[in-house]
Amino acid sequence: MRERQVHGAHAIDITPAALAPDPGGSSAPPAEDGGNQASGTSPLSGGDVRLTYGFGTDVGLLRELNEDSFIAVEPVFAIADGMGGHEAGEVASSICVRTLEASDIAGTGYARVSVGDLEDLIERADHAIRDEAGGDAGTTLTGVVLVEESTMPHWLFFNVGDSRVYRLSNDTFGQITVDHSEVQELVDTGQLTEEQARTHPRRHVVTRALGAGDDTEADFWLLPVEQGDRLLLCSDGLSGEVTDEEICGILSLAGDPQDACNELITAALGAGARDNVTVIVVDATFGGMTGSGAPAAPVRGFFAADGVGSDG
Repeated sequence: MRERQVHGAHAIDITPAALAPDPGGSSAPPAEDGGNQASGTSPLSGGDVRLTYGFGTDVGLLRELNEDSFIAVEPVFAIADGMGGHEAGEVASSICVRTLEASDIAGTGYARVSVGDLEDLIERADHAIRDEAGGDAGTTLTGVVLVEESTMPHWLFFNVGDSRVYRLSNDTFGQITVDHSEVQELVDTGQLTEEQARTHPRRHVVTRALGAGDDTEADFWLLPVEQGDRLLLCSDGLSGEVTDEEICGILSLAGDPQDACNELITAALGAGARDNVTVIVVDATFGGMTGSGAPAAPVRGFFAADGVGSDG
């Protein structure tokens, strides 16, 4: 029996207040209504930023357990893809997400946070996973925090492993993060093409992970928020099944973030969904703080998949 999909949407106005399927390929079911919103006035010259976001996860067509975990607690959005088998991967990814949730960042609406702050959190998660699993489990971690930088809103992206963040902005689409994987290293040195990497037998082997191995260093990117930004966070259960061109098409055409999430999961299921699939889509607009109804937040996902050394 396949696990049910978990999904939802949340619309929230973010301001720096106080400066402080079904196997047949049908789309994921619609999000339930109801929930909270938050709003405030912005003292920044750039005005307020309104975030609207959706999320979803599916066990896929071949796995019995879902080892992906995610967090959507403004201003933090992140996905962790566990590895280890016998539910160890689920333990690793959920510890990682819980560490973020328990931080002073989650739930603040707008963060004054530095790369050093995130490095400390990621190191804390790594130690917690090792204490719990004894080095027998690991997880990727990719995400973004909405932060204030020079009195203006910025995205602070972070990544360990091969989960990804994409950005659709001003009709330009691209991958923000860089995969920490064996096949990416081969692509970078010209030994593989991107297309060959998609089917390479070692495509799921990661070179950095939290809780396992020696290299747990995260990469970071700081970019200004642009009007109309659309971000996609995903586990490799999506990017390993659906091409960047297809992903871009779905993100470009879907009007609502939750609709985009549902369609992306449907596309992964239609392509075979050999791994767990987890997605978060975040839209950013300036001005206008109308808000909308949405499922209760904060939202956190802990969903247990089989499978150290590989996140598949």
